[in-house]
Amino acid sequence: MMKALHRIACLVALGFSLLLAPPSQAADTVTIGTVGSASANLWPVFIGQQKGFFTAENLKIDVVFVQSSANTVQQLAAGSLDITMSTGLVDPIRAIDRGASIAIIRFEAQAPPYALLAKPAIKTMKDLKGKVISVGGAKDITRIYVERMLEPNGVKRGEFDMVYAGATSARASALLAGAVDAAILLPPFNFQAEAAGFNSLGLTVTYAPDLPFSGTVVNTKWAKDHIPLLKRLLSAHAKSVEWFYDPKNKAEAVKILGSVSSLKADDIEKSYDFLVKNNIFDRSGTISRTKMNALIDALVSLGDVQAKGNIERFTLPEVTRVSD
Repeated sequence: MMKALHRIACLVALGFSLLLAPPSQAADTVTIGTVGSASANLWPVFIGQQKGFFTAENLKIDVVFVQSSANTVQQLAAGSLDITMSTGLVDPIRAIDRGASIAIIRFEAQAPPYALLAKPAIKTMKDLKGKVISVGGAKDITRIYVERMLEPNGVKRGEFDMVYAGATSARASALLAGAVDAAILLPPFNFQAEAAGFNSLGLTVTYAPDLPFSGTVVNTKWAKDHIPLLKRLLSAHAKSVEWFYDPKNKAEAVKILGSVSSLKADDIEKSYDFLVKNNIFDRSGTISRTKMNALIDALVSLGDVQAKGNIERFTLPEVTRVSD
C-alpha cells in the first residue's frame, strides 16, 4: 500500500513539474532565397540542414528558389526574403549603389567556379568569334567572366552574340539542345555537358581569380532586427563549410546533394573534387577588401557603379567582418 501511494505521489509531482516547466522555444524560421534549383553552389546549406547545424542553433531554414539573381535581389529588397545565399554579387552591389536596403555580409564562393562549354566542333575560345554564347544576363557577372576569358584569346566584346538565361540549368539545357554554341556553366552541369561530348574550353578561376562570385546578402531592416539570429545562422553555415572540406565527409556530402537534387552521383563527386581543389567556398567568414574592390572596379568600368572604393557602404557593420 505504501509503495502504491509513493508511486502515485511521484507521478503527481512529475505532472506538476511538467506543468510548471517553461515550454520549449519554437525554432526561428529564416526564409532564404537562391537562384535556380538545388546545385553544388548551395551545398553548405543542404549540409547544414541535414547534419543539424541549423537545428543546433534553433533555426528552421526555408529555401526558396528564384528564377534569376536580379529577381532574388528584388524580392530581398522588398522584404519577401529575409536573406539570400549563393547570390551572385553583381546584382546586390548595383542595387545597394542605387539605394536598396540590402547588405552583403560575407563571401561564399570566393572565386568563380564556372567553366565555358562549347559544341563538339568548337575546340578553342578563338573559335567562339561570331558564335552565340549563353550567359546569365546583359549585366550578369557571368558576362564579365566570359569577356575576361575571351579577350586574352583574341575574341573581343562585340565579336560574339549572347543569349540570356539566369539559371545555369537553363543555360545547360540550351547548350545540350543545340540552341547555343557555348554556355558558361556551374558544376555539375559542366561535367554533364562534357559527358555528352561537349568541350570544356576553360575555367573562369584561371582568368578571373580576383573576382569573387557569390555571397550572403540580407534585407537590412530584417537583419538589424535579428542580429543575434543572424550570427547564429552564420555560425551554423561556417560549421557546414568546414564539414564540407573534411575529406572523410566526401561520400556523405555526395549523398546529401544527391538527396535534394536529380544530379548523378558521378557528377556530384566530380563537383566535390573541383570545388575542393580550387578552394571555392570561403572558410574565413569575411569579405576580402582586395577582391571586393576588384569587383567594384569591374562594375565601375561598365558604368554600373558610381564610385570606386568604400566597400563599407555595401556591408552591414554589425555582422560583416572585412579582411585585407
